[in-house]
Amino acid sequence: MNELFQNVAENAMYVLSFLVIIVVIFMAAVLLEKAARKKNGVKEPIFSTRKVAMIGMFSAVAMLLHLFDFSLPFAPPFYKLDFSELPILVGTFAFGPAAGVMMEFIKILLKLCVKGTSTAFVGDLANFVIGCSFILPASVLYAFRKNKKTAIIACITGTLIMTVFGTAFNAVYLLPAFSRLYGLPLENLLAMGSEVNPWVQEGSIVSFVVACVAPLNLIKGISVSVVTMLIYKPLSPVIKTGHRI
Repeated sequence: MNELFQNVAENAMYVLSFLVIIVVIFMAAVLLEKAARKKNGVKEPIFSTRKVAMIGMFSAVAMLLHLFDFSLPFAPPFYKLDFSELPILVGTFAFGPAAGVMMEFIKILLKLCVKGTSTAFVGDLANFVIGCSFILPASVLYAFRKNKKTAIIACITGTLIMTVFGTAFNAVYLLPAFSRLYGLPLENLLAMGSEVNPWVQEGSIVSFVVACVAPLNLIKGISVSVVTMLIYKPLSPVIKTGHRI
């Protein structure tokens, strides 16, 4: 915990920008959820005591899954796959987009308290933003029309948006940020990709993210979506009341 506070102090400006991004995404989620509730004639508050408790529970499960990440053979070892979005997507379908953003944030906060950060918060910001690029569009679509067909479309849309956004985000921000953080030339990071993936062309950041990052996000999105569609309906009576898939 002391190490975490030290990292926060040393990277105060970056942490501040991180918090601003979180607030902006959360406010967007609240506004979109209010629009969906208005369309559907729902007048109950966005947050209730029971919902807040459930958000905490789903966030804790997501954090535990986040800790059990693993590498894949087609990407460098600093890229990890985890399934922490599974409980978050289930919880977001049940409780709405704003709850989903809260769960993403609490997941990262819990992970920082348990494990700290080894990337000066760069990787943690990436996990939060890319996670939101998946659960936010999916949950917004589902919030406007809660049925099985919309849920399938929402999962497909969220997966595609996460894949496109995550791929571009890595190329434009994440890889250059890691290069500066670790004092490694960007070419060295790209070479780590070409060592494990023959589709990565030497020195090409585009081929790197297309061959390494895009498949990872696709695998994550498809896996989480399929499992969510299988388990959400049986779990729905337990975790919420009202509309169900």
